[in-house]
Amino acid sequence: MVEWITSKGLTPYPDALRIMEDRANAIAAGEANEAIWLVEHPPLYTAGTSAKSADLIDPDRFPVFEARRGGEYTYHGPGQRVAYVMLDVGKRGHDVRRFVKQLEGWVIAALKEFNVEGEIRDGRVGVWVPRPDKPLMPDGSIAEDKIAALGIRLRKWVSFHGLSINVEPDLDHFGGIVPCGISDHGVTSLVDLGLPVTMDDVDVALRRTFDAGFND
Repeated sequence: MVEWITSKGLTPYPDALRIMEDRANAIAAGEANEAIWLVEHPPLYTAGTSAKSADLIDPDRFPVFEARRGGEYTYHGPGQRVAYVMLDVGKRGHDVRRFVKQLEGWVIAALKEFNVEGEIRDGRVGVWVPRPDKPLMPDGSIAEDKIAALGIRLRKWVSFHGLSINVEPDLDHFGGIVPCGISDHGVTSLVDLGLPVTMDDVDVALRRTFDAGFND
């Protein structure tokens, strides 16, 4: 059984790290159920294990935290739904690559609830949406913006950290970093795409689409 937890207000990032790690340890020990924890954070940047110092453009803009997850620099802030995923990957097949694909598929399915076609790109972590309304890229291809980021860590085959979906964050806040090390593509949100979507709407979509992706 997966427990769903939704925190109101803005959760301090150090608190989130501590709570996630404690829950992952308890799951590994058989003392707690798996959990999906939905939060928002105050504006901040996080550095994953592959973060490059040059990608932190404005280190004084917001607090910067070592996240101890995979990936590079990411932004979290109000208007962004963060879903921390504390699941027993061992019981789900001991297949990390498959688990990451399930995470990506879950985000894509949730976005489809709003008629947004999220896509995966080789060599680019996260979920992307084509932007035919924007100028073409220098190579003539259609512009693409990132709408969701992913980054996990495993401890004793239990995952923590997870994903973030841009609902209505201040997109200017991403300017203090090179998001996920990718400088030639932009960032978008559901509201930026012209959709009057609320955080509650996204939460409903995440719950509605979870079982199909993770219980196959």
